[in-house]
Formats: sequence, structure tokens, C-alpha cells
Amino acid sequence: MFYIYQLPIPRLTKNDRYFNDIVQRAAKLICTTPEFDELAQEVGLVSHQQGVTDETECAKLRAELDGMVAHLYGLTEDEFSYILTTFPIVNATVKEAALSAYRNFAPMFGVSKILASI
Repeated sequence: MFYIYQLPIPRLTKNDRYFNDIVQRAAKLICTTPEFDELAQEVGLVSHQQGVTDETECAKLRAELDGMVAHLYGLTEDEFSYILTTFPIVNATVKEAALSAYRNFAPMFGVSKILASI
């Protein structure tokens, strides 16, 4: 466990700037059935009915999460692009969507490196 605790993993809290954006997107992907109503309400959704089951919208949310997390790790566009190439069975359109989301979130994340503060 000593080694695991030393890994540079972003540990966001409710006070962090991007926490809510990530939680909301993840909740919409997870909370899609009545069993998840309690979790949905805990993170600010009304119920599982706000969950997303449409494949196109799910793909968009996953791409946005990938792009945001790449920023949290402080990856450059070239680094993120390279990492995406290491997943040979992932469809190219999925990879391009993640890279596009990374670019779209660049102004929001700016040049700050969140990992530098960990």
C-alpha cells in the first residue's frame, strides 16, 4: 500500500473546482435505474430518470470525462493523444471524441497543473 499511496492520483474534494463537473457526468452515466436513486439524490440529481441511457449522449459524457481527467493529470495534448493510441481495440471515433473534449476543456483548466499541488 506504501507504493499505491505515493502514486500521483488526483484526490478531489467537494471544494475543488472541477469536482462537481466530474461527479455530475459520472452520476448521469451510473444512475440509470431505480436502484441508484439514493446515489443520484446524494450527488444532486433528482432520480435515476436524469441518468443517461442514450448511446450518443453516453459517449459524449465519457469523452468529456476522459478529457477532464487528462487535464487533472496535467497531460499535454501530445501526451494524451499518445495514451489514446495505446488502446488498439478502442474505436478511432471514441479516441477522437476524447481528444476533442480535451481541447474543449483546455480554456477551463488553463495552464494549472492540479497534480503539482498534490
